Amino acid sequence: MSSTTLVPRTLILVEGESDAGAIRALAELSGCDLELHHVDIRSAEGVTNFPKLLADFVQANPGAKFCGMYDLADEWHVRRALVNVGVAVVPNASLESFGFFACVADLEDELIRALGTDGVERVLDEQGELASFRRFQAMPQHRATPAPQQLHRFLGTRATRKIRSARRLVEALGLARLPRPLRLLASHCLGPDGPPITL
Repeated sequence: MSSTTLVPRTLILVEGESDAGAIRALAELSGCDLELHHVDIRSAEGVTNFPKLLADFVQANPGAKFCGMYDLADEWHVRRALVNVGVAVVPNASLESFGFFACVADLEDELIRALGTDGVERVLDEQGELASFRRFQAMPQHRATPAPQQLHRFLGTRATRKIRSARRLVEALGLARLPRPLRLLASHCLGPDGPPITL
C-alpha cells in the first residue's frame, strides 16, 4: 500500500522489513486487500524508532487504530511508545490488550519453530539456497550448532534473504499453522472492523 495516496485507518507497526513482508504475505494468503481497507504496514527499521513513528502516526491520523509486533527483549521501547501517545499502560501489564504482540526471540525464530527444520529447508530449496545452507552448516563454527539455530543464523546473513524467506515461510505455513504472535496480530488488527482474515 502507498501511504501517500490513502489515509490509513490502521497502522501495523513492526521492527523490520522481514516482519512487514511476513504480514503482507499473510494478507495475500487470506485474500485481504490492505489498500482497500486503508491498512499501513510499516517497518520501524529498529524498535528504538517505535516511539517517534507511532507519535507521528497518531498526530497525523487522529482516531486511527494502531497495533504491532515486536521482539520480547525490546518490550520497553514499545511500552514507551504507547505511553508517549497517551495509552494508559499499567506497569507489567501484557501489551496484548493494546494490540502489540511479542515474539519470544524474533519472528524468524517463531516461523522456524512453527514450520520445523525440514519445512524451512524445503523453502530454502525452492529459493535455490539449500546448497548454500549446506555449505554454511559445514563451516567449523556451525557444525555443532542445532539445526534450528543454524537456520536462524543463515537466514540473517543477508537482509534480502531474511525478507524473502519470511514471506515464503508464512506462505508455506498457511493460515492454520501460524505462530502465536502472528496469528494474534492478524486476529486483532485485521479483524471484524478491518480486512476479513479468517484464522
